[in-house]
Amino acid sequence: MMKNKINNMRAFHKIIALAFIAAITFSCVGDDDFTVPTFNDTTPVTVDGNVVALSTVASRLAQSGDDTFTFEQSASGVDEYITGYVISDDQGGNWFKELIIQDEPENPTAGLAISIDVNPLFTRYEFGRKVFVKLTGLTVGTSNGVTTLGIAGAGSDIERIAASSEADVIKRDNLVADIVPVDVEFADFSDALELIWVRVNNVQFVEEQIDLSFAAESFDQFDGERSIKSCNDAFGATANLWTSTFSDFKALNIPDGKGSISAVLTRDFFDDVYVLYVNTPEDFDLTDTNRCDLTPVSCGNAAAAGPNTLLSENFETQSTGAAAMPAGWTNFQEAGTETWEVYTSGGTNASLGKSVRVGSFNSNDASTIAWLITPEFDFDAQTGEVFSFETSNSFSDGSTMQVLYSDDWDGTTAGIATATWKPLADATIVDDGEFFGNWVFSDNVSLDCVTGTGHIAFRYEGSGDSGTDGTYELDNISMTSN
Repeated sequence: MMKNKINNMRAFHKIIALAFIAAITFSCVGDDDFTVPTFNDTTPVTVDGNVVALSTVASRLAQSGDDTFTFEQSASGVDEYITGYVISDDQGGNWFKELIIQDEPENPTAGLAISIDVNPLFTRYEFGRKVFVKLTGLTVGTSNGVTTLGIAGAGSDIERIAASSEADVIKRDNLVADIVPVDVEFADFSDALELIWVRVNNVQFVEEQIDLSFAAESFDQFDGERSIKSCNDAFGATANLWTSTFSDFKALNIPDGKGSISAVLTRDFFDDVYVLYVNTPEDFDLTDTNRCDLTPVSCGNAAAAGPNTLLSENFETQSTGAAAMPAGWTNFQEAGTETWEVYTSGGTNASLGKSVRVGSFNSNDASTIAWLITPEFDFDAQTGEVFSFETSNSFSDGSTMQVLYSDDWDGTTAGIATATWKPLADATIVDDGEFFGNWVFSDNVSLDCVTGTGHIAFRYEGSGDSGTDGTYELDNISMTSN
């Protein structure tokens, strides 16, 4: 009896010791420093209900005609499930209480965000993990521009699924699939690719930002917003990459090389533009040091314009509403239906007279590219050339305007695409945040270091997206010399 009592006490002390060691061990582990458990069992998991396509979630919402739609149990008492593959990974802190799934590991056609009050999620739902989600009782709506599943909140709000409901709502399958990214160009970004694992190739961060961190600058609030340039586009088409200021890698410098980026395509907080969200720094493969930056033309800025006028164009002799066609200029529509046209200011700007403008807003054009190119200049015929202009915008948003120089354009519209165009680095172009009624002076841009002959072009690009593209306006273009 005494022997049994001693053995029982030893066993008790052993249990206490093991518990103490375990407590110390787990107390030293960070919130997201976990090892995902591995399982050898690959037997498919079954659910007690009907499995429907993941796209059903968005289609039911669309068919309802309302801002939200709540799934109810069928009359026969059978629950509905969707199945998908996890493409988000919150281990790096770039996702929070959100699970992103797509319907197939390769060639997916639908994606979905699941809002759930659980953190972290990667310990059970790692990248590629197949899951089943029970729809009964859940509500689908749009949150930050993307289709989101959760529970009904006030009005059209979607709130997080309670942590206590996780085991009932999400069933973890034994399969972890290899997720194959969808290779896309920036121009491919569309609703059909929202919440899909994509890969953009031959890209780099824009030159102006390569000394920045991902999201640790003083001006970064909530997210670090960085721009990616496509090397497939000589004129620098860009896309947006956002990184949470709560991510573990926010303080790392962005890579300065060229290559590919794999990420989830989603929308920004205000649903204005498409953005890419990576899971970890391993999603960047930017190791090619041969960047595709255009060599800019930069002679600095002059104190003032010169006394000799080589060009002065304010468009006052042009017909309002017509395409701008001053003598010796080239007005070319590379893509779309919009062009640089003459207009007369109204309201408080009526005294400004005529200017030219171009905009793709509501054009329904998949792409709008419009050129306005000056006559040729001979920079060897004089010295001290100074170029200037004024720009304004009406909510330019996702559209862009560039001021470019070419010394090898042959003067034909066919030759525009094959010519070498370099940005005028010292010219100021109106910022999207500028009040729409204001005109911004370019500064006195010196071209005194330029030799030979060449042309200057104003190039506009937009997509016709009613939510992102607007208008640029241009006036008072001047070239002077000593």
